[in-house]
Amino acid sequence: MPADASQSAPLLEARDLSRPPLGPVSLTLGAGRCLAVTGPSGAGKSLLLRALADLDPAEGTVLFQGTERRTLPAPEWRRRVCYVAADSGWWAETVAEHMPADKAAWRPLMQAVGLSDAADWPVSRLSSGERQRLSVVRALARRPAVLLLDEPTANLDAEAAATVEALIRHALDDGTGIILTSHDPAQVDRLADHRLRLRAGHMEPAP
Repeated sequence: MPADASQSAPLLEARDLSRPPLGPVSLTLGAGRCLAVTGPSGAGKSLLLRALADLDPAEGTVLFQGTERRTLPAPEWRRRVCYVAADSGWWAETVAEHMPADKAAWRPLMQAVGLSDAADWPVSRLSSGERQRLSVVRALARRPAVLLLDEPTANLDAEAAATVEALIRHALDDGTGIILTSHDPAQVDRLADHRLRLRAGHMEPAP
């Protein structure tokens, strides 16, 4: 690869990515850009994000700034390309135990989503909506280059959803590339630069 190839390559690129019943799907994502993946339930949206994050085996080629995923250790790939599930896992007792050691990386984010006092809360105290907001905070605090968001506001009321969307816009302004799945056309209109629509695992023109 030429020395300057990473500067001209897309931030994230997938070529003929597939795993039954998904694909093949090809896409590109630039820095500071948002791609919305839409389609009916069961269309393969979550499968696509998981395949991009290297959480499920898949055929095809995925590249980060021109570097093939298979050449990078899995933890390094997932540090750069971070997946946030619609219902993320919580494995330790308190919220703070799930966050990076650098509190300055996540304290302001928690305040931004209205949960500034939640660091010492037991996870068992969190509602599903609070968990969802904090999952986005947890991912952003690790400063990934690419963020894969699976229905990031599905369980939230309008006010809470707006706080998460504000974090997404701020991340885009900072150059993070974002792919999100959403059933909310208005949210897609607000956030996305371009769209990819799936039906039964296959790409079709977005409306």
